[in-house]
Amino acid sequence: MADKTKVVVTGFEPFGEHTVNSSWTAVQELKRIGLGEAVDLYVCEVPVEYQAVQRLLPALWEEHQPQVVIHVGVSGLATTLTLEQCAHNNGYKRLDNCSFCPASQCCVEDGPECIKSVLDMDTVCKKVNDSNIGIAVSVSKDAGRYLCDYTYYMSLYLGQGHSAFVHVPPLGKPYSSQDLGRGLQAVIQEMLTQLEGHPAEEEHKHGEHCNYKH
Repeated sequence: MADKTKVVVTGFEPFGEHTVNSSWTAVQELKRIGLGEAVDLYVCEVPVEYQAVQRLLPALWEEHQPQVVIHVGVSGLATTLTLEQCAHNNGYKRLDNCSFCPASQCCVEDGPECIKSVLDMDTVCKKVNDSNIGIAVSVSKDAGRYLCDYTYYMSLYLGQGHSAFVHVPPLGKPYSSQDLGRGLQAVIQEMLTQLEGHPAEEEHKHGEHCNYKH
């Protein structure tokens, strides 16, 4: 029997006004419903702390050797499941849950300003929206310059672009935890289909660099 596809999915702990973080609720629901027999799914909750992310992410990639890592975060501005195409290295000025921010305000010293996922989020978005699951999906190119963007950049850097980030709305605005879990399941299954069709290529040594200006 073929080896299972290893997938790591993370959500974040509560922060600020998000006393219940819908990202972790959604990931727990995804864990409950799974990604099918062929996928070995590991989930974990990420602290909203820059230094904790710096420690945790290398360990996740090293220990699990996943085909892809999908990070899920909450956005108070989101009304859809929002697929982030890329992440940014600089501009981290907001204090985390420990009232800390990096002195350099950057993620990886001398890293590229922006790294794109090897996944084509526009295609994932279209496929899921066309499937009429009742949960709207959109694409963004700005993950917000906080722990979401920071975590995504670290993961893209460590995983040579084999990472994805999904922003979800707060619970009930408009989706329930079951809706969010179902939406994540559909999005991630589509991502895995895309990865199977496009094996990793050498030019994605550190993912594609992008030049979006914000």
